[in-house]
Amino acid sequence: MARPLFVRGAVALAALALTGAAQAAALRIAGANDILTFDPHAQNHQTTLAYQQMVYEALVRYNEKYEVEPSLATKWTFVTPTQLRFELRKGVKFHDGAPLTADDVVFSITRVMTPPSNLTAYVQSVKEVKKVDDGTVDLILKAPSPTVLRELTDARIMNKAWAEKNNAVKAQDYKAKEENFAARNANGTGPFILEAWQPDTKTTLKKNDAWWDKPRGNVDNIVFTPIKAAATRSAALLSGQVDMVVDPPVQDLERIKRDPNIHVIEGAENRTIFIGFDQFREELLGSNIKGKNPLKDKRVRQALYQAVDIAAIERNVMRGLGKPTGTMIAPMVNGWTKELATRAAKFDIEAAKKLLADAGYPQGFELTLDCPNDRYLNDEAICQAITSMWTKIGVKTKLQTNPMAIHSAKIQKYEVSAYLLGWGVATFDALYSLDSLISTVDTQGGAAGNFNCGRMSDAKVDGLIQQIKSEMDAKKRTGDIHQALQLVKDNYNYLPLHDQIRPWAMRKGVTTVHRADDRPMVIWTTVK
Repeated sequence: MARPLFVRGAVALAALALTGAAQAAALRIAGANDILTFDPHAQNHQTTLAYQQMVYEALVRYNEKYEVEPSLATKWTFVTPTQLRFELRKGVKFHDGAPLTADDVVFSITRVMTPPSNLTAYVQSVKEVKKVDDGTVDLILKAPSPTVLRELTDARIMNKAWAEKNNAVKAQDYKAKEENFAARNANGTGPFILEAWQPDTKTTLKKNDAWWDKPRGNVDNIVFTPIKAAATRSAALLSGQVDMVVDPPVQDLERIKRDPNIHVIEGAENRTIFIGFDQFREELLGSNIKGKNPLKDKRVRQALYQAVDIAAIERNVMRGLGKPTGTMIAPMVNGWTKELATRAAKFDIEAAKKLLADAGYPQGFELTLDCPNDRYLNDEAICQAITSMWTKIGVKTKLQTNPMAIHSAKIQKYEVSAYLLGWGVATFDALYSLDSLISTVDTQGGAAGNFNCGRMSDAKVDGLIQQIKSEMDAKKRTGDIHQALQLVKDNYNYLPLHDQIRPWAMRKGVTTVHRADDRPMVIWTTVK
């Protein structure tokens, strides 16, 4: 697999001040949406993963260039094409003092693989995990896998005895509103220890002095505060109440940049923002059209696509912080091409109306669009614009907005007709998006289709995805990726909007490395 290119100027600029010793300091971070859970296998949600990674670690991790490097494992060897052996790092301890052993790894990988885990995408290549001895573990793969190491970067390791003691052997079933001990408590091996998580209020973490590695920054305490209101979030930064905002409001950016006490770094995120459609139900939820689901008709989906004036959204809503796209992956993801990213059809109100009429809906129909209002840059404003655009072609659209904590559970329970979502690609390989968003849903709770919330299903695409999972010839595999993405594009299964540009705003004394995965690396952060 070709290594993706994602080092941006902002990364190099922000990294300049990361050398040299500095006095220990606290870092106060604010963001629009909160962590959903501290159970490391419960929710594949970027804000959640960003803070879990400070507490829990995996066998491998990324360096600054998104190359895989050792973490809890010091070495890995392919004994055979489907037998991957890991040698564990000696002397690693969990936050409660327990030593890391192979039993913890076997337990954790099995836990990630087992429903109701929502992170099965990170072990989709794994068939079985076996203990060789106390310091060695074998992963038995379903087939040769070109991406297994990248997947494992988010398969985080828990302490088996702690989970058993606290009745947290299975992952939290978040979408069923289940609570477990691991949801609000943590025991990892990482650089920070969870002190307290108060949902929608504050998360506090303190430095783990016994961490096996050494941070390059000087942060010893972290306070993360979710601040949903845009104006309040900006005010907190400008007044010095917080040191860093990972999602400064788009409308306030110019004012923030003019403040001499603030600096802003930004770069392309590996995230694509899109609209999904219910293509499964025979009758659309909450619609005036009975006995039919208009969204199952390609002509209707194309009409909704052509009714969206993407240029107006990027100009008036995103203000340059989104790059319009026609595909489901961002440019730094393996499998992206300029041709795929070209939009499938131009904005054309009259063409959209004709498509609706041809499909048998000359008067349109009623539709609900579900959106988060605290997760992505201007997410609610994007949906407000789209609601107005669809209404102009006769699709009378009702907007339903919720915090991401509610929205995420709702879409995973398939309680939506059309919905906005953003998808970041943790592996920087298209398979991650294809399998999670586009594969036919695995009704047994596996990785396939675990965020295919509109339940699209295409046998030809499914076949290509299965080939992509185990094809080791890079050229052939890339060709299969292109074909699968093209089929989805041609069939208008999704409505891609834009690849998100993510700014981080911080006080002058804060230096850090901008990340395409939108996860602040506090161990690489200095506060003066």
